[in-house]
Amino acid sequence: MENQNNLQLNEQAVAGLRESAKWSTFLSILGFIGIGFMVLAAIFAGLAMSVIPDDPYGTGMNPMGAMKSFIPIIYIVFAAIYFFPVLYLYKYAKGMKEALNFQNSDTLSGACVQLGKHHKFLGIMTIVLISLYLIIIVGFVAFFASMAGSM
Repeated sequence: MENQNNLQLNEQAVAGLRESAKWSTFLSILGFIGIGFMVLAAIFAGLAMSVIPDDPYGTGMNPMGAMKSFIPIIYIVFAAIYFFPVLYLYKYAKGMKEALNFQNSDTLSGACVQLGKHHKFLGIMTIVLISLYLIIIVGFVAFFASMAGSM
């Protein structure tokens, strides 16, 4: 015996999903443009940093010399991290538009899976960032407590 649940969407739900797909398309396109700007910033930062001499005074120490290759890498890493949620959002928007236009429930479920991936990625990144903030706060408190204790 096969159990089939048929989900019927009323006009208000279809209109809401259609509006969601339009805004998701807009936001994903802006996201891709932002990623492009991050990559351009990495290139220009790398070019700008390449003119900084490695050791301008012959002292053997130049903090900017060590940062020259690090700053463009940071931009590229952030662009790569930002790419995935934007891609998931774009796939959701594209799939949702197609599902609503052709009334295809398989495409609708695929679009919802992409939206779920988008939200999961953002949720995990939020947990990671909050954890990093807490580690940094604990580190600062420990550092300043040790500085106060040494006085």
